Amino acid sequence: MSWEQSTFSFSPRSRGCYLVTEEVLKNLPQIKSYKVGMVNLFLQHTSAALTLNENWDPDVRTDMTTAVNRIVPEDAEYIHTDEGSDDMPGHVKSSCKFMSQYISKP
Repeated sequence: MSWEQSTFSFSPRSRGCYLVTEEVLKNLPQIKSYKVGMVNLFLQHTSAALTLNENWDPDVRTDMTTAVNRIVPEDAEYIHTDEGSDDMPGHVKSSCKFMSQYISKP
């Protein structure tokens, strides 16, 4: 059994839901050499998150963004606002989602 560890950064983005599959594959080309395995993606940033969803219909990403913004509104009366009005909602959204995802390669 072998394993590898790599570190890379996603390109900066504004708020929203994004498809990152190609960026992951570009930064982890060694994935193609494994027939079976598992990838653990971990985000170190406290106001970002990873989710798994379909990518056939781009409306899913739009609807996910809309739903999450309804659940965690930016204009709520947060106390922690030193880093801007969007900072605390980002922390809450990240806590409700996942900072780590395990993805199997069958």
